[in-house]
Amino acid sequence: MLAMRYMASNPPSQSTGCLGKILRLWIFLFACGLMAALFFIAKPQDLTDLGGYGPDAGQRKPRDLKAVMQASLRQGHPLALSEAEINRWLGSTLKTRQGGALASHVTLDRVWVRLKDGIAEIIMERHVMGRPFTLSMFVKVEQTRSPAGMRMIVHRHGGEYHSALPKPMRGGRFGTLVVPQGFLNLVVPAFGNLASHYREEIELSIESMAVVRIEKDRLILQPRPPEGPAPTF
Repeated sequence: MLAMRYMASNPPSQSTGCLGKILRLWIFLFACGLMAALFFIAKPQDLTDLGGYGPDAGQRKPRDLKAVMQASLRQGHPLALSEAEINRWLGSTLKTRQGGALASHVTLDRVWVRLKDGIAEIIMERHVMGRPFTLSMFVKVEQTRSPAGMRMIVHRHGGEYHSALPKPMRGGRFGTLVVPQGFLNLVVPAFGNLASHYREEIELSIESMAVVRIEKDRLILQPRPPEGPAPTF
């Protein structure tokens, strides 16, 4: 009886009820956001806009880009590589395979490159449990001057989400979902293995060229002149 009288004289405060409602609403919104994120992650991005993509992409024999870059460096002439010929070359040179415990469930089918103004997107096309899946990383190249001369720095991001939101940077895409740069730590080993396949080509382009410029649908490489310093812009 005393307990009932106490509860009657001291009803639960309205603030406690409001906090409970806010907490339930927050949990509901979080669950909805998580489900939406998983939906966009599971949905592979559209690759039909890529140069070199399509049923007839394999009919044209790609140029040997390694030999082309070597000739550019040797003769000192600039080089423009289109998105289509880079993708055709990747398709003809990369032997894709997936090792480890997931080898029977995960396949690496192709690697693609999408070139936009100032940004390259490196895309891995996979099948996971028989379903298509894409994973990508944004890359920017910056030319800086140091006491040792001009050098190239490769940034593992695609710039800001918005001018009002400078950080975090856009790192890449899991499916169609653009993820922050920090999420790339989950997939850096996969892209590191890919880079190891093309160590020599990376040295010929990024590390040996005086200027590397990414434009829409093409990559511009400017070697150092045979005599004299690297050009400045």
